Amino acid sequence: MAAGELITAAVVDDHPAIRAGVEYWYATADPPIRVLASGATAAAAWTPPGDAAQVVVLDLQLPGREAPAYGELRRLVDAGRQVIVYTMREDENTALTCLDVGAFTFLTKAEGKDHLVAATVAAAHDLPYTPPALAGAFGANRRSDRPRLSDREESVLIEWFQCESKELVAAKLGITPRTVNTYLDRVRIKYANVGRRARTKAALVARAIQDGLVQVDDL
Repeated sequence: MAAGELITAAVVDDHPAIRAGVEYWYATADPPIRVLASGATAAAAWTPPGDAAQVVVLDLQLPGREAPAYGELRRLVDAGRQVIVYTMREDENTALTCLDVGAFTFLTKAEGKDHLVAATVAAAHDLPYTPPALAGAFGANRRSDRPRLSDREESVLIEWFQCESKELVAAKLGITPRTVNTYLDRVRIKYANVGRRARTKAALVARAIQDGLVQVDDL
């Protein structure tokens, strides 16, 4: 996004008090963040004007469901949305699962305004952001120096290593070049979040070899 452009968000949470609180935090942030839509279900992020929001703040516990809303998270991620999971759940497994699905980051509601605003600004600019709860989850992960890529992220990454262009990757996987870019950006953000930046294709190849995702002979 261009410098100085107003950041926009959609807020999905089943508690009206949480939605009102987030809207107030965003309105009083410096610079302010505009909430285009909010609601108890993910429809707020899919229908106008929420479908134009740059960032979606998603609670995992939605009305009528006992299980976490991983399916809603996956659909938003697959559509190329930047999603911040904002939840009462604090366990490491939930945090890492959200990242596996493709969430931009994971925030507990105990982490407060400063982290939510900072994470939203980072998401709008595709910059990495690791709040304390997520850092704790990485610390509990035995492979904390290796990002947890989803199967789709790994397949796009490996195909990109073996193709001459992103257009060829898109044609081979039946997706658009824009979606290829989205997956590659997520991989870079995940590497940056564990302190192993990989801004170029060559750097990503090196990371993948180090982590056993590909062998030199495969390239």
